Amino acid sequence: MARAAAAGVNVLSVTDHDTTAATADASAACASAGIEFVPGIEITAVVDGRDVHVLGYFIDPASTSLAAFLDEQRGRRLARVRQIIDRLKAIGIVLDAEAVLRPARDDTSKAAGRPWVARALVIAGHAATTKDAFDRFLVAGKPAFVPRIGPSPADVFARVHASGGIASLAHPGLLVRDELIPQFARAGLDALEAHHSKHTSEDTNRYLALANQYGLAVTGGSDYHAEPSHDLGGPGSVSLPPEAFQRLKDRCAARRATASGDATSS
Repeated sequence: MARAAAAGVNVLSVTDHDTTAATADASAACASAGIEFVPGIEITAVVDGRDVHVLGYFIDPASTSLAAFLDEQRGRRLARVRQIIDRLKAIGIVLDAEAVLRPARDDTSKAAGRPWVARALVIAGHAATTKDAFDRFLVAGKPAFVPRIGPSPADVFARVHASGGIASLAHPGLLVRDELIPQFARAGLDALEAHHSKHTSEDTNRYLALANQYGLAVTGGSDYHAEPSHDLGGPGSVSLPPEAFQRLKDRCAARRATASGDATSS
């Protein structure tokens, strides 16, 4: 957070995959650094066997329904990591599954995933970097890739809404499934992450136009992971214009008001 403040960041959200465990510490650190904090999360949906990452902003991290859903997500993650390790074993690479998964067993707020396997491959000398591990073993078409099984995007949008938040499609330029955006919009998607560290200027302009076409708001951020092989820049390297952030807040308020009205009328 100190690094973010030094970079001029004045609004920040931590969107960890399938967990809100960092929320309290991040909120306190932002308060100390004079940064407005937005509770967030990144949830993985699945379409045609492919991951679709959905960002949730302005969520209630204490939502019991969201917590139950995230428990299911973490269970799927644990099972997938075990399957990946089994596939590595089949090609002669033996990793200790219990050791890899121990952090998730010791702390149920931690969400296991392929990066854990990638780091284990680096430590064991089977890959030079985590990116190298992904490229050689862990992505689609490589020997240890295991397709994810999980909820639909519409289900994830609904879960985010039930927790008081709004749902944005993360880094659509990496998903490369623009034809899905209209149906996502009809299913409850609120925004597109047009501004992202791995988007070209052409990508950003395309998603700004698509957001306008389908009545969606816009989100953005650096997607900083504190992982050298992943990050293109530090916090604040990519940001969101203030007017776009205000539209997000307005959209969230409108959605909450509609939900409250529905509850009252029923």
